[in-house]
Amino acid sequence: MSTPARVDALPGLVGFAAALRAAGLRCDAHRVQAYLAAVEHVDIGDPRQLYWAGRLALCSEPDDLPRYDEAFAAWFSGKAPVRQRNAVSVPTQPRIAALVPESATGEGTGDDERLSVAASDVETLRDRDLAELTPAERRHLRELMTTLRPVPATRPSLRYRSARRGRLDARRTLRAMLVDGGEPSRLVRSRRRTRPRKAVLLVDVSGSMKPYADSLLRFAHVVVRSAPSDVEVFTLGTRLTRVTRQLRQRDPERAMLDAGGAVADFAGGTRLGETLRVFLDRWGQRGMARRATVVIFSDGWERGDASLLGDQAERLRRLAHRVFWVNPHAGHAGYEPVQSGIAAVLPHVDRLLAGHSLATLERLLREIAHA
Repeated sequence: MSTPARVDALPGLVGFAAALRAAGLRCDAHRVQAYLAAVEHVDIGDPRQLYWAGRLALCSEPDDLPRYDEAFAAWFSGKAPVRQRNAVSVPTQPRIAALVPESATGEGTGDDERLSVAASDVETLRDRDLAELTPAERRHLRELMTTLRPVPATRPSLRYRSARRGRLDARRTLRAMLVDGGEPSRLVRSRRRTRPRKAVLLVDVSGSMKPYADSLLRFAHVVVRSAPSDVEVFTLGTRLTRVTRQLRQRDPERAMLDAGGAVADFAGGTRLGETLRVFLDRWGQRGMARRATVVIFSDGWERGDASLLGDQAERLRRLAHRVFWVNPHAGHAGYEPVQSGIAAVLPHVDRLLAGHSLATLERLLREIAHA
């Protein structure tokens, strides 16, 4: 195709890249430039050549392929993708009304007394075991989850920035001397920049973790929404399922609905060693777990080979910056880590934490922030 035709097609190709970003693909400026350079060597009139040029340049991981195919068909066929309406509409529950006990006669209860009762009930709910909550308390807990404000952990960058205190920046000091006529009138100092540290959450959704799975996934949704590009979430069971894309949605109910549709082994068996090996082979070893904070939510019941789980935990520890194991039963009185899975991984984790209540999850956020 002639050069003028390629120039005319340029806005459409850039718009296609923008549509892919809206679909969840990480099409940064470098990938778009590579895509436009690849188009220079193919026939734009041939959809097959255009398809493969974009697939090789714009897709970064296997999960991108289905979304790329859908967006390519919708963009170049001229048909807009059909938007599905939310199947579930959940009414908003008043934050305090669910826990304020009603007076038997409806009289003799002032506003101050009701507010104090509500505050007391909220504090009690923070320490309640997630598996023992009533439906009304679970609805209230979902609203309390949205009030969490995770602080992403940071790590030093290789780049430096100007600062009042720090190491002497010889290059900038010399430049300042040239401006001032060669006189060392001021010393310029610099210190390392910081950048977010990646976090990976692995949530066990097997049958033994069923009472906690919904609350833990909602907690993961809050963490993902705080740093969408730096947090990854997977579910563990008989297989490994990546649910990061589903949990990046703003609406928590829609995110949970889509995540539930993606997880095919919910409330099934447990193969922690095998699923952890798959994670490390496909994602962790390639960079996702390197220098990251990895949090595993599981009670440690392993139906497979416990020695395999121990080997994979040791392998993960060599890659990650910190490895936290969150066991809901660890917060109960008299708990002993005697399960085969827990006993195998304990030598390779930094801390064994409790995760049975909202208060323990808040402490976990502080552990991640200071990791």
